[in-house]
Amino acid sequence: MSESTIVLITGANQGIGYATTKTIAFQPGYHVIMACRNLSKGHEACSQLEATAMKGALSVVQLDVENDTSISKAVESVSNKFGRIDVFISNAGSLSTDASGRDKIGKIFSTNVFGAMLATEAFIPLLLKSKQPYLIQISSALGSLALASDPKNVKSAETWDEYRMSKAALNMMTIQMHKRLKDQTVRVFAFCPGLVRSNLRGASEDAVTAQGNAGDPMVSANALLEIIEGQRDEDVGKFVHKDGCYPW
Repeated sequence: MSESTIVLITGANQGIGYATTKTIAFQPGYHVIMACRNLSKGHEACSQLEATAMKGALSVVQLDVENDTSISKAVESVSNKFGRIDVFISNAGSLSTDASGRDKIGKIFSTNVFGAMLATEAFIPLLLKSKQPYLIQISSALGSLALASDPKNVKSAETWDEYRMSKAALNMMTIQMHKRLKDQTVRVFAFCPGLVRSNLRGASEDAVTAQGNAGDPMVSANALLEIIEGQRDEDVGKFVHKDGCYPW
């Protein structure tokens, strides 16, 4: 069994997932499993990082959180190779900018809620084999009911209704998982990376940068590293961001 800290990140080949993989892999003593829907893109991202001066180790596993067979095969592969995971970062998400109506709602919830829950539940048995397990759901402040209902919050007027709803559901899932797993020493967090460069909104430069308003995902990646290093343990079970906590 590996002596390294085993970190599995879904959606690890781009955006927050890629930045977090890079940040963790630059630290000694970590092995990051890049769980990617598209295996070729996962291997390409892995090769890019392996060409840098990283101190940790990387591997790739195919994982489509919307496909039960893919989830089962990924769990089996990781179990056979590592026997456990120490950190599970549920990062894969969707805005479904190319759909509308029922199709858009279905796509967003399929990834952000159903996929996140089913993939997380499938890996929990491997997480429970860790001496110091961490479970992190990548959420968004846009899913905070308290912030959305606050008339003083200027962002409450933004659109993205379906995305907001999905992240609110994800937050509830995180609360329930914390209550269920806290006595088994699993440290559960919801984490908001903020508005950062990502192709979640689309592939154009304006979409990636949110018309120039998006920040560096490496900042949020460093905050995630702080969580798995135990620096935010006083906030376990909460909805955290790099500078503090959000209300649910």
